[in-house]
Amino acid sequence: MSVKNRPPKNKERKISQPRLSKEKKLNHAKKVTQLTAKAESKDQDQEHKEAFKAPQGVAIGQEYKTPVVELIAKAEDQERRIDNFLISILPNIPKTNFYKLLRKGEIRANKKRIKADYKISQGDVIRIAPLILKNTLDKSIALKDIVKLNSVQVLKKNIVYEDAGLFIINKPAGIAVHGGSGVNYGVVEALRVLFPKEKRLELVHRIDKETSGLLMVARKPSVLKHLQEQFRNKTIYKSYLCLVPGIWKHARVEAPLLRYEKLGERFVKVDNQGKESITNFKLLQVYEDENGQKFSLVEASPLTGRTHQIRVHALHALAPLAGDEKYQDLIANSYFNKLGLHRMFLHAYKLNFVDPVSETRKEVEIPLDPELQKFLQSLTPIE
Repeated sequence: MSVKNRPPKNKERKISQPRLSKEKKLNHAKKVTQLTAKAESKDQDQEHKEAFKAPQGVAIGQEYKTPVVELIAKAEDQERRIDNFLISILPNIPKTNFYKLLRKGEIRANKKRIKADYKISQGDVIRIAPLILKNTLDKSIALKDIVKLNSVQVLKKNIVYEDAGLFIINKPAGIAVHGGSGVNYGVVEALRVLFPKEKRLELVHRIDKETSGLLMVARKPSVLKHLQEQFRNKTIYKSYLCLVPGIWKHARVEAPLLRYEKLGERFVKVDNQGKESITNFKLLQVYEDENGQKFSLVEASPLTGRTHQIRVHALHALAPLAGDEKYQDLIANSYFNKLGLHRMFLHAYKLNFVDPVSETRKEVEIPLDPELQKFLQSLTPIE
């Protein structure tokens, strides 16, 4: 018996689409209309916050379950990341809850699973599944107490640039940019209480808690988007001042960086599996202490924006930053401490960017932090 190879029949398989009854279609349209109306309402954000509050009768420390919340993204939310959007409208909810729900697919846009970096479009229907929360004291009350602290009041005085879309702040060392992970408050949380009429404050970028200096905070989503595009296109230029032991001899460090955890603490190391990372360095001045030990004041300009980039590139060059408790060794830090340095010597002193409001290139520069300046004055400049 002969077997002939016949071409397969190219029959299209018809997939029947589920049909909605007229009643279901009307209900769906009605629901979208209601959500859209809510989205345009000035009270929308307050309604969302109320939905996540503990019901009456739930004691402090007791757990409770939130309802399903659905909302429609407004025009001003266009292109915002979903995680930043949720954190901004619901600042009292721990952000770890949102990331957990996103990983599980329990926060959806238009009924589809999304990731934390999902960019919102106007009209997106965002659905937040129920959360199990613990009833705590209202964080807004706690923040009102927090902003009485001198370190937070300094933020208000340390606004070095301001226009209709942007704050640039000279952040003191020791204040985190965001609350969370054991930190009661950060720059953004404090600013939202200091300026209650500013409803859309968002960080444009980050600097480490231990670092002082310039930090950009957008006042509008459109400005945030514009500045973050500049960062992605590498058209914003940042420069830092740092102090390292010895005489610095490197003009550039190119070394890929990889994040990892050790005993629950986050670190970064040079690793071929890491992301491309480039930092330009410029020696500004060599100093000497009373014991003849030499130190270099260096300008560092990162061309990429990796976590701990300057700190780890300095370590890679065998000259970790003075006072860096994470990457400098204990003996060296003890020596710096005896000399009078009680923090990491890293200060973000210059920003060059295109202002989204005026569409002109601007440069903001601030002097070295007073504490670091005082330490330098205790050393003797040479060469």
